[in-house]
Formats: sequence, structure tokens, C-alpha cells
Amino acid sequence: MRAAWTLPILASILSCFTAHKQTSCKEGFSLKDGVCVDVDECTDDGGVATEICGEHSRCINTNGSYYCNCKNGFKLPKKPGNFTADQSERCRDINECKTFQGICGPNAFCNNTISNFTCTCEQGFVSSTGVTVFHPSDNVTCTDKDECKEENACGLNASCQNTQGSYYCICNTGFGLKSGKSNFTGKGEQCKDVCEIDETICGNGTCHQGASGHYCNCSAGFTSYGKKTSRCTDVDCGVFKDVNNQIKKFYIVEDHVKHLSESCLKLKESKDPTELNGEGLLKSLLNIIDQVLSTGFLNDNRKVSTFLDLVEQTLKLIGPFIKKPATKISTSHAEMELLVDTGSAIPKGLKTLSSKQAKLDIKLEEAAGNPSSYPGFTIVSLLSYSNLEESAGFFSGMEKTENQSFKMNSKVVTVSVSNRDTKHLKEPVNITLFHLDQSKQTSHTCVFWDSSKEGGAWSARGCSVVESNINYTVCSCNHLSSFAVLMALYEIEGHFELQLISRVGLSLSLICLFLCILTFSMIRSIKSPRTTIHLHLCISLFIATFIFLAGISKIENKVGCAVVAGMLHFFYLATFCWMCLEGIQLFRMVVLVFNTNFKFIYMLAGGYGVPAVIVAITALVKADGYGTEKYCWLNLDAIWSFFGPACVIIIVNIFFFLITVWKLAEKFSSLNPDLDNLQKIKAFTITAVAQLCILGTMWIFGCFQFEKRTIAMSYLFTIFGSLQGVMLFVMHCLFSKQVREEYENILSRICAPQKRTYSEFKYSNSSKANASRSTQDTGESHI
Repeated sequence: MRAAWTLPILASILSCFTAHKQTSCKEGFSLKDGVCVDVDECTDDGGVATEICGEHSRCINTNGSYYCNCKNGFKLPKKPGNFTADQSERCRDINECKTFQGICGPNAFCNNTISNFTCTCEQGFVSSTGVTVFHPSDNVTCTDKDECKEENACGLNASCQNTQGSYYCICNTGFGLKSGKSNFTGKGEQCKDVCEIDETICGNGTCHQGASGHYCNCSAGFTSYGKKTSRCTDVDCGVFKDVNNQIKKFYIVEDHVKHLSESCLKLKESKDPTELNGEGLLKSLLNIIDQVLSTGFLNDNRKVSTFLDLVEQTLKLIGPFIKKPATKISTSHAEMELLVDTGSAIPKGLKTLSSKQAKLDIKLEEAAGNPSSYPGFTIVSLLSYSNLEESAGFFSGMEKTENQSFKMNSKVVTVSVSNRDTKHLKEPVNITLFHLDQSKQTSHTCVFWDSSKEGGAWSARGCSVVESNINYTVCSCNHLSSFAVLMALYEIEGHFELQLISRVGLSLSLICLFLCILTFSMIRSIKSPRTTIHLHLCISLFIATFIFLAGISKIENKVGCAVVAGMLHFFYLATFCWMCLEGIQLFRMVVLVFNTNFKFIYMLAGGYGVPAVIVAITALVKADGYGTEKYCWLNLDAIWSFFGPACVIIIVNIFFFLITVWKLAEKFSSLNPDLDNLQKIKAFTITAVAQLCILGTMWIFGCFQFEKRTIAMSYLFTIFGSLQGVMLFVMHCLFSKQVREEYENILSRICAPQKRTYSEFKYSNSSKANASRSTQDTGESHI
């Protein structure tokens, strides 16, 4: 019974399970007639394609799914490949023109389209097949189009020049464009007669059209320098007559001046002048310069003015006839560089001309001048004279300060250009002038020769100093002429009074220094390392002072003067070195407990050895540094071989004095100070500091004597320098109690010579006892 029911039950369960399975198909399938079939996402129910993938894409159905990809000419922006509708990326057009450079070939444009691209030839080129639009697969190339084959491409009075991809037109000879351009393209401009375009093309003349182009007929008194197409300009021949009137006595020069004058008149008066021999005229000018400068003829400022005017006008005259674009020539009294540009267009750019003594930096636009009066050539010349500065010392045009005078410190140079108006240039020119006297770092002034100043004189108007050092000065001037550099000199006021103070003071110093030397060398009771240092300091200063008095002005013999300067250098440095040793000795006395005294051999090495080494090095490196124009002393090139070591010694002394004072203060504040000994060292220190002030102050005022000197500084320098010996005698001898007692004893013996009494015997014994004391306990100064 139970078995009979089991079979129907199983059949019912199986039928229920089967019915459930058929009603739930997987994703991408649908139930149809009880069977799951694939869903085609790419078409709708009517079989029409859907836009599920978006524009420019294709939909591909698969069993249970689908995928999308881009059509030809499109791609995904980020990552190429397949995609589905639920992704955000969509197909975008491929720009073949950017992606594939040069895809259309040379001389062609690429034009991108949706899903494709096309090619067209660039302007000035045509396709080899005649088509306008093509594709690289069409095997088409773009070739140059010859526009000049077209009829009347450039219009009348012009010729056509074909170029790759284009063309341009050039006006025929005698014709031009109103715009001033050298060529044109298209029908926008037409070539016209240059005489109509520019009425000033011939300047002071009339313009005519000929078979070979335009030409100029110059008016009377004007010339085109033998070039018929050049602008007619004025020529000044009057300067040759002025020169000829002044140098009739010099028959050698007269022929050359006559040659120049005739050439100038021929050029100016002839209606159809021929080109002159530029090289021959230049030779005549250089001969005139050599003859005039070698005879000493320029003995007044009017002659100098006429001579310089002659040179400037001649350079303007002969420049256009020089065949070479660059000429550099030198003679016994002149050196010249000349540049010539004969192009029809105004040249541009910076040019540099140079000689041994000068250099010129000028823009060619300034040399050419105003374009409206451009003569068809540009001339620039730099001429330097060998000895004109000896004859051109006229300074009435200079503004002088009190006690100021001037001296020529460069060669005279003439700058000449073809520009007729050089009184005020738009941009200044730079002239570098090398100094004749390179031993002095002094004030320099840039000047030019002004012929209008009382017959001619140097003037600084319009010129300024750009840079100046011991070797050269760079001048900037807004006009052109002849130039030079002046050196400013300043005379000391009260020269006699200063000389009197110096001689009297130095004589007193010699006497006082001699007394110091006797005191420190002969009085045994004050002997100590410190007095030994004072002795050699006084000896050095005594010898330096004596040499100064005897030989400082003996400049006649250059070798002897150099020896005097070397000895002064040595002994003044020795004075500073012995002063430095005293500062070190005081430092050792305060800081060190044992062995506070220098060995004598070490003191000699420091006091005399160091100055000897410095002087020897200076003499080897700068042998010409000893001796100046007025005194037997170091010149400015070598002056720091003295001031340098002196400054170092002063700084070292100050350092040791500061340490010494600091240590003294510590010892005074200690629990058990040795007051007697400390008081002595304190007095020594004060004396040494005062000595440093006395010896150092003079050279501080001496630093102000290089440039423009004031009378106050001159007097202070003289007073401190001449009374150094007196001050040292007062400080080291008269202010010392022990030395005063010895002086009193000596004077008493001289004034009252008697037999030795008991008191004398007692004093003699006390002196011997004093002599046996420690050298550190002697020589106290009470200031």
C-alpha cells in the first residue's frame, strides 16, 4: 500500500521542479515557448539596430551578452578595445592630421574630417594631377607654382623673382616704392619714378631719369663725390685756404695743402666731377700731419684749431674715395683706422675702431646721420697724434677750482664721420683714452677741442667720464671733434709755511731722538728689554727723519732718488715693527709668568728683518714704484707696500693692548694683587698706547694727501710728522721719574764739578744697586 503511493508522490515533485526551472532564465536569455533563448541586445523586437553603444560605434551580439567597438576613424579616448553600454567612455574622432605628422607629404595641408581626412596643397603650390583635394593613397605630390609666368604679375617697371612657394617683385633701376621697401608682392604697390617718390633724393641738386636709372645734377657749390646717383652735399674748402695762409713758410707742407685744396675745389666747382684718388689724398694728409708735428709749428691755440679743422674736413673729403672698406695705417706722428660703407641703405650696428692709445665705440646709424640727407656712403675714422698733447695745453675753456690746474694725460685723437651734423648726437659715442702717466690714481676729465673758445681751448661740455682707473678713462660724448683726457692737479696752499714747519719740526725731532738714543744706550740704571725696543725705535725714526730732510726732494738722479725712497720705506716700517714688538712684550709681561723677555736676536729679526723682506719684495715686484715726479717716496702703485703692513701692525697692537688691559683688570681685581708691579705695567701700557697714537696719527692724515688736499689736512700731516721725535722724547724721557733723576745727576756734575763727597759716593752706590735690579722693575713712566 505504502509502495503504491510512493511513485505518484515522486512524480509530482519532479513535475514541480521542472516547471520552476523553465520560468527563470539566465541574464542575456529570455523564455520562449518554455525554452530559454539568447537576447539580441543590438536590435529591437522589429530587428532594427539599437543605439545602445552610442555614436560612431558598432554593437556585436554574443550568446547571452554583447560588446561594442569603435568604427573606423574613431577610438576610445583613454584605452582602445571593446566596451559595453554601462561604461562611460564613448568613441571619438581620430585627428589623423595631429596624430600622423606629414601624412599628406611636403608642401601640403592636412584637413581633418569626421572619421577621415583630406589633403590640399599649400599656397604657392599645385597638385601634380591638377586635383584640389586628394588623399595620400592617391599618389599626388605638391609642386611649386611659378607665379612669374602669369601675365603682368608685378605690374610695370618691376621684375618678378620666383621663389619656392611664393614670389616677389623688385623695382627696376630708377624706380622705387613709396613705402621705401626693397620689394613687394601682389598688386598692393606699384613701382614709380624715384624722382617723383622722393623730391630730396638729390639733395642740393635736380633729379633726372636716364636709361640706367636716375642721376643728379648738383647745384653750384655742391657735389655728389663723383657718384651720379648720390645726394649732392656741401663741401667746405675754406679751411685749406686758412691753413695755407698760416704755413707759407713751410714749403714741404705747402705742396700737400695745395694738392688738397685743388682737389676740393675741383670736386665742388665741376659740373661733372670725376672720382678723386682717395689713397693719394690720404697720403697727403698724413704727410701734412707728420711735417707739422715734427716742426713745432703749433705754438698757439689758433694754429691748433686750424690744424684740427683741416684734419677733420680732409677726412670727410677723402673718405668716399677710399676703395677699401677698412684701412689701418700709421706714420711717425699719426695712427689711423678708417671704415667706409658705400651701400645704398644706411648701415646699422655697433662698430669699434682702435689704435695703440685710444678706442672708439660708435653706432653706424650715428655716423651716417639723418636718413633724409644720407649721401649714399658712411665714413668713420679714428686718428691719434703722437705728440700733439705737447702743443695743445690750452685750458681756458675749463672751469677751475681754487689751486687747481690741468695736465694732458692722453694722446689727442680726432673722430670724424660722414654725418654733417655732429653737434648733438642722438646717442653718445664712447672713446677710451689710455693714460700717459699711469703712476697716479687721480681725478680725470674728458674734454674736446672747442675752436670757438678764444681761438681754441679744451672744454668738458657734452662729455662725461663713464669709467676711469689708473690705466685708462672711458669718455662718453654727445658730439664729435678732437678729444683728450686731462689730469687734475692740486697745489698745496701755504707751501712756504708748511716747508718751514716741516724743517724746524724735523730738526727738533732729530735733536730729541738723538737725546733718546743717548739716554737708552748709556744710562745703565734704566736698561731693560723695553728700553732696548725704545732705543731701536728711536734709531730707526732718527735715520728716517735724517734721510727725509736730506734727500726727499733730490729727484734729479732717478737711481739715487729710488735708493732714498727705499731707505725711507725700510726705516719707517722698522719704526712700526719695533712699536709692534713693544705691544707684544707688554702682553707677555701680563699674560706669561715665566720667560717674559724676548731674546735680542728675535727682536732684531722682527724689528729689522720683516721690513727688509717687505722692501725686497716690493723692489722685485714693482721696481719703478720708488720715486715720484716731485719726491723720493713711494708712488701710488707701490704705496700700499707701506700702508698695508703699517695698518696690520696697528691692528695687531690694538689687539694686544686690549688683551693686556683685560688681563690687568683681572689681576687688579684678584685677592692678592702685586700692586707695585701692576702699576708699573699699567704705566707701560698707557705709554705704549700713547706712542701708537703719535706714530699712527701722522699716517692717517697722510692718507688724505693722494687726491685733492685741503690745507687743514696738509698742516696736520706736517705737524704730526715733524714733531714725532719731540713727542717721543717728552713721553719716554721727561715723563719718566727715573730718567729725570739721572738727568739731574748729570747736570749737577756738569754744572758743579767738585771732588766726590760722601753724598756722591752714596748716590753712586745707590745707582749701582739700581742697575742690579730686575729689568722688569725699571723704566717707569709717570704720566
